[in-house]
Amino acid sequence: MLFNALIVVVTVIGMELFSIFAHKYVMHGFGWGWHKSHHEPRTGWFEKNDLYAVFFAGIAIALIYAGTRGYHPLEWIGAGMTAYGFLYFVAHDGLVHQRWPFKYVPRRGYLKRLYQAHRMHHAVHGKEGAVSFGFLYAPPVDRLKRQLHALHQGRPQRHAAAATTLRDEPPAAGKGA
Repeated sequence: MLFNALIVVVTVIGMELFSIFAHKYVMHGFGWGWHKSHHEPRTGWFEKNDLYAVFFAGIAIALIYAGTRGYHPLEWIGAGMTAYGFLYFVAHDGLVHQRWPFKYVPRRGYLKRLYQAHRMHHAVHGKEGAVSFGFLYAPPVDRLKRQLHALHQGRPQRHAAAATTLRDEPPAAGKGA
């Protein structure tokens, strides 16, 4: 059982590493068609970007099914993907974007850093020039500010503002910011 728990934990860590890569190069690349909805005001409960969650949930379900049919340890990898999805739902959809009724803006510690890093990710309009692509890992905020400033020197004012803007307040209701 300890080995299976280790597989779940390693999968969660692996999913965050994979998600950083996928967010930067897929979602902000050729997969922008789905992800763009996440960077625009949201109307209603869902956005096209949620298709990524559905896609990865399908993979996790398939892995759990295969593992329970004798292809061990695939069920534990699927369980790790499911755990990562739950953490994503709580941290990203709940804490940062407040897509569910629980409203909390952290004022200190790691959760504040995570919140600020993802808000900085959304400070840029469009798919280029963003920073902080992790969902559960947040680089230090000072480093992100320097990256934003370096990326947006000499760009139009709306991008230059992203280099210095960092809000602690939650996004406006109904926004996908």
